[in-house]
Amino acid sequence: MHPTTPRGTAGRILLVGASRGLGLAMVEEFLKRDWAVVGTVRGGARTRLHDLADAHGGRLEIASLDITEPDQIAMLRDRLSGRSFEILFVNAGTANPDDETIAEVPIEEFARVMVTNALSPMRVVEALQTLVPADGLIGVMSSGQGSVANNEKGRHEVYRASKAALNQCMRSYAARHAGEPRALVLMAPGWIRTALGGPNAPVSAEEAIPKVVDVLLAQRGKPGLHYLDREGRTVAW
Repeated sequence: MHPTTPRGTAGRILLVGASRGLGLAMVEEFLKRDWAVVGTVRGGARTRLHDLADAHGGRLEIASLDITEPDQIAMLRDRLSGRSFEILFVNAGTANPDDETIAEVPIEEFARVMVTNALSPMRVVEALQTLVPADGLIGVMSSGQGSVANNEKGRHEVYRASKAALNQCMRSYAARHAGEPRALVLMAPGWIRTALGGPNAPVSAEEAIPKVVDVLLAQRGKPGLHYLDREGRTVAW
């Protein structure tokens, strides 16, 4: 156990993108379950994550990371060198207006969403994978909208494309690591009320995230890549 990890904890998770929304709710849930958490935030402003750290006596550590900046990923890897986490989960992501079609989206905006949602999470996974033991779990926050088979309504075209790209990249990563015991998860949490999901989503983070965490914990010890929703059901590629 690393000397900064309190004794008696259930496990250790490195949660990338933890300052708000689903990431913050995941931190809260893991803390409730007696896990030690390292959560990342972008920039230097104080967030609700800092309030949680103040309230949890050393079980929550905060690190700075903008996942779109490779130098910052390398700095985080160096900072955490020698430490071990049972779970690495990459939650960070972004969106664009849901009615903006591929025909309309500016090139710069398309690139921003793709870099944030597909390229950068995989760079984080590649850089930080050595912090996760062979029997650990690496998870990435995907979306049911990344499913090509289930796209029957359109809309959210750029966001859908970015999550489908993330899924494909994670599948390639899994293929390169075939035969290894580590569990890999693409999580599709569903439509949830957050700043990203909007106020009309049918489910709150408080209702959804305990199920997300249940699924992640249940996948430990199950090698290979699984694309799952918050009920633990397989999502069609």
